[in-house]
Amino acid sequence: MSTAWPDIPYAEWRDTCATLQLWTQIVGKIRLARTPWLNHSWHVPLYVTARGLTTSPIPYDDRSFEMQFDFNDHVLDVTVSDGTSRMVALAPRTVADFYGAVMQALEDLDISVSINEYPCEIADAIAFARDITHASYDGQYAQRFWLALLQADRVFKAFRTGFTGKSSPVHFFWGSFDLAVTRFSGRRAPEFPGKAPGVKVEVMREAYSHEVSSAGFWPGGAGIDFAAFYSYAYPTPEAFKDQPVRPAAAYFDAKLAEFLLPYDAVRTASDPEATLLEFLQSTYEAAAVTGNWDRASLECAQGRPGVPRG
Repeated sequence: MSTAWPDIPYAEWRDTCATLQLWTQIVGKIRLARTPWLNHSWHVPLYVTARGLTTSPIPYDDRSFEMQFDFNDHVLDVTVSDGTSRMVALAPRTVADFYGAVMQALEDLDISVSINEYPCEIADAIAFARDITHASYDGQYAQRFWLALLQADRVFKAFRTGFTGKSSPVHFFWGSFDLAVTRFSGRRAPEFPGKAPGVKVEVMREAYSHEVSSAGFWPGGAGIDFAAFYSYAYPTPEAFKDQPVRPAAAYFDAKLAEFLLPYDAVRTASDPEATLLEFLQSTYEAAAVTGNWDRASLECAQGRPGVPRG
């Protein structure tokens, strides 16, 4: 068993996970408020770093600022290009308290940002400023989750190099609280009918405006009480669910309409990276084959350091 892939049993940190998701939404919405719209909402995610999750630089007039969750020192680090900075502690505290502290930190840095206080993609959500329900933070499990994200991010980026068509960056969506990477066939998709709490219909439609094969990782929830890797296609070909995928622990979840691979099956494998790559590749092939993608023009060998494409 690889010690680089930590154990993150969802039941042990469920409350911390719920609170942390809301904290990332506050930070993510700040980025959303200050960043020009990019296709498929690619302007809103966070990104995995060597210390946690970051917004990347956010423009603010002639300055820029960056907000990073640091899961080693357990702080939210707000750094401005003019050399000023503030830190907000990651510790057991209500969402309302964290929200107030973050907005005060920005005010201290002469940054004025207004956001929609209601969380996205969470049913019956409470406004950030009024949420005294969610107040858990177990630093050990928050750090373990980040370390799992770090490993997934590395493998997703390697997988991404085997595709010459349009592909998303590997990014962390704070609404659904998952790390994702998406490949595109290049063709338009039928209008997306799905909805999500707190998300405009127009945003959902634009996110799925083109055919995709998308894979990702999330810590649990949505009826799945364990961390898992997932893979789905939109639109979903009729034969998609019946395609053979690997490894043996992977399966199609009819309720979620996507393939799942429990994180523990990767974590405990003799070669976690190869096991995860097997899942990513075989589920992509399931989408590409049943969706009649032009694979010859879209695929290539996985990239290698220092070796240019021929």
